[in-house]
Amino acid sequence: MTVDIGETIVGLEIHVQLATATKLFCGCSTDYQDDGPNTHCCPVCLGLPGALPHVNRKAVEYGLKVAKALDMRVPEESEFARKNYFYPDLAKAYQITQSDKPLAVEGTVEIEDDEGHEKIVRITRAHLEEDPGRLVHVGGGSKYSLVDYNRSGIPLLEIVTEPDMRSPQEARRFLNKLRTILEYLGVFDGEREGGLRVDANISMRGSERVEVKNISSYKGVEKALTFEVTRQRNLLRRGQKVARETRHFMEGRGITTSARSKEEAHDYRYFPDPDLGPIRVTGWLAGIDLPELPTARKNRFMAQYGISLNHARTLTGDPRLADFYEHVAHIEPVLAATWVADTLLGELNYRNMGIAAVPAEQIIELLALLRSEAITDRAGVQVLREMLDACAAGKPCEAPAAIVEREGLARVVGDDFTPIVQAVVAANPQAVEDYRAGKKGALNFLVGQVMKETRGRADPRELGRIVSEYIDTGGV
Repeated sequence: MTVDIGETIVGLEIHVQLATATKLFCGCSTDYQDDGPNTHCCPVCLGLPGALPHVNRKAVEYGLKVAKALDMRVPEESEFARKNYFYPDLAKAYQITQSDKPLAVEGTVEIEDDEGHEKIVRITRAHLEEDPGRLVHVGGGSKYSLVDYNRSGIPLLEIVTEPDMRSPQEARRFLNKLRTILEYLGVFDGEREGGLRVDANISMRGSERVEVKNISSYKGVEKALTFEVTRQRNLLRRGQKVARETRHFMEGRGITTSARSKEEAHDYRYFPDPDLGPIRVTGWLAGIDLPELPTARKNRFMAQYGISLNHARTLTGDPRLADFYEHVAHIEPVLAATWVADTLLGELNYRNMGIAAVPAEQIIELLALLRSEAITDRAGVQVLREMLDACAAGKPCEAPAAIVEREGLARVVGDDFTPIVQAVVAANPQAVEDYRAGKKGALNFLVGQVMKETRGRADPRELGRIVSEYIDTGGV
């Protein structure tokens, strides 16, 4: 019997560490990454008796900045509440968060669906809360655990979506878009460990919902949801029910495991925090200026520079990359877009390097050599690789013109190739016969052999013309 399994439904809860200098309710520094455990704590962080919290204004401003960028509505009043539960890294046995009265509600983010069409993902709410501490499990099989409260009290903005995504791939695209917006706003440090964590809710329409907790990477979200889609569909095909539960993602194994039955809101016994009054900040919105956001910048790049939609999306996917492109685009915008979005990014990814490591002035020089046709595209790639290899090794990055001269990569044209063409044609009679028989791949093979001998100093199209003319006019 065939079981009718409903479509996949995904909603996300994203916890974003806001890049403030101090914690949400005290003056402790948030810059603890290179310091020892429990060195950035105070009575407020540790929940000691008599310690009173006070709200970090900058964290509220950052939250409002995100709300404005996501076109959210900011209610007249928001309120902090106590979320009661016990866990060793939660010193007070409750978390200060926002429940019934969040900072902002009803926003949107535009992504592409699995068919490549524009799709709106609705944002339910965004609220402020404090991060708990961190448990460090020690020994094989976790013989015991240590608690580090350096992270306790770091301001989090939790962004909750409606269940509008229909696949793990859409969920990942949403996270990529959201991260880009946060980086453009300057409220979030994507390089900080734990800077963005995700709880994913997934179900098959008509079945129970499962929550997968504390996924720490974008790839991890897609992998966890892909595993859950398979697991839940297999259960339903066998006539079994999907249990409503919380699961953990085991990133090393690529699977989720059951943790506990799903809590309901009443399990946390929320009530307004008596030490913190209501927040009324709608009047602050007029004073919050937004930068040019990714979608607007993408549209401007296409209009101003005449580049393709795909290149504009890639180049505006990271504000640092977009700034870099605008710095080098004056040479020739379309050429610069192709080389930065395709060639340069590919080489950087291969070396696990960021755009900040690339000297823009030397890319400008390389683009100028390519535009003037002083070197071929193939030679340009070789020059770029030598430049990046030097940068990756911590050495001074040699100028492109110097590399071209040292390696003899200057473009050669015309009759200079005739002896090489003659030698290659003479050495490959079968390829010549195949060319005369109309086999298209034969000419490409012969051109490739000439390119190999010339070390990429010739344009392949020009070589194709030279080789074909040489054979057609009876050179052989």
